[in-house]
Amino acid sequence: MNFFKKNRVISALSFFILIGLLFVFIGCTSDEDTNQQFELPELGYSYDSLEPYIDAETIEIHYTKHHNNYTNNLNIAFAKHPEIDETLEQLLANPSKIPADIRTAVLNNGGGYYNHALYFSLLKINNGQTPSGDLLLAINQDFGSFDDFKEEFVNAASTQFGSGWAWLIITKNGLKVVSTSNQDTPLQQGIPILCIDVWEHAYYLNYQNRRADYISEFFNIINWDKVAELYEAAK
Repeated sequence: MNFFKKNRVISALSFFILIGLLFVFIGCTSDEDTNQQFELPELGYSYDSLEPYIDAETIEIHYTKHHNNYTNNLNIAFAKHPEIDETLEQLLANPSKIPADIRTAVLNNGGGYYNHALYFSLLKINNGQTPSGDLLLAINQDFGSFDDFKEEFVNAASTQFGSGWAWLIITKNGLKVVSTSNQDTPLQQGIPILCIDVWEHAYYLNYQNRRADYISEFFNIINWDKVAELYEAAK
């Protein structure tokens, strides 16, 4: 084979190798996009921002490990059904719309993703702030007083057997306190505007088995402005 023929062969091989690499890159990008429908929401504050009520290590582990794990597993489930066009909230509120082969994965990991996203968005040292404005009026109307609401919320969180959550939700009949197990959401009952995570990973490093202490201190880190914002948006 002469010099020019060798060059043509090498050029042709190089061209086909380049085309092959391009298709591989496109395929990888497509798979990555498919698996990234949900992103871990930004925390919005430093890990130590809630001390002494929740320690920095707990927030870091809770956010970067637990919440992130639910996010990744939810993306894996959704990648199997790219035809889904309902929002996560719509699916969790009506599980029959979730394809049967990923229903359990979406309910568990989608619930974990949704619950934690709301939970972390509501945390801020409040320096004794309590609800005000329309939110307070609604609480007084539906519970009698803020103290009565607080007692009911604390009871729901304290008596939730095992892992789960307590919630303040908006229903067609007004505000209501409910609890759910594991990563179940209350979306079939109403629109949540406040929640507390009572899984042990949310508090164990600081409080060990003293769930009641964690629940009591939680009222120091509720961002009532955010809760009021969610209330106004859902009315």
